Amino acid sequence: MGFLTGKRAFIVGVATDRSIAWGIAQAMHREGAQLAFSYVNDKMKERVVPLAQSLGATLTMPLDVTVDEQTDAAFALLQREWGALDIVVHAVAYAPREALTGTFLDATSREGFRIAHDVSSYSLTALAQRAHPLMAGRQGAVLTLSYLGAVRSIPGYNVMGLAKASLEANVRFLAADLGPKGVRVNGISAGPIKTLAAAGIPGFRKMLSRVAEVAPMRRNVTPEDVGNAAAFLCSDLAAGITGEILYVDSGFSTVGMSFPLESEG
Repeated sequence: MGFLTGKRAFIVGVATDRSIAWGIAQAMHREGAQLAFSYVNDKMKERVVPLAQSLGATLTMPLDVTVDEQTDAAFALLQREWGALDIVVHAVAYAPREALTGTFLDATSREGFRIAHDVSSYSLTALAQRAHPLMAGRQGAVLTLSYLGAVRSIPGYNVMGLAKASLEANVRFLAADLGPKGVRVNGISAGPIKTLAAAGIPGFRKMLSRVAEVAPMRRNVTPEDVGNAAAFLCSDLAAGITGEILYVDSGFSTVGMSFPLESEG
């Protein structure tokens, strides 16, 4: 019996079978959770529905997090079908491509700033507002995904860094509000992983190479690494943890300086 047996989890943000959210879904399924999935549009539906079915999930629904009516409808469907909810995984982030091209100073517009924060940070609040009534008395858990760019300047990450910083503050404020209701809120700051979303970040291959060279574990993390950590954080094993950002990045965030190892003669 897995440590998520009896839990019901809503996964928001699966795009492909290489998504971090998919790694999380697989780990939660392995540990016994019942899953529901959302897709942002009809094009993504064609990808997400077969993936959901491969894990035995029959509940899939459209959800564009910028449309309040769709968010309302998604949770109304969850309430009708399940009646209650234990876990929400928020794996949603977006900034216009032009906002990720060039320097932060030159690339950031008012509209790009607004979109990045709306999709990448506000949406977590919107999901939590609708999810927590379904989690009453069930030791609920909300989880989101961040990145080191929230606390360090990363070339090309630009306004997404600001949006992730907002997201991490969001985690803390939601944790404070929802803790008395028995709902925990945490985030995972994952190392760079080659996903569809990462393809929009200039110089991403160089980023992967640099992390593998410098990180204490000398490798990049995988969706499975993140999935296992996510399953733990959303389980009763982590009942005392809330308001935290857990780094799953092979230790890269702990390194202040690195030099090539000199050969021993």
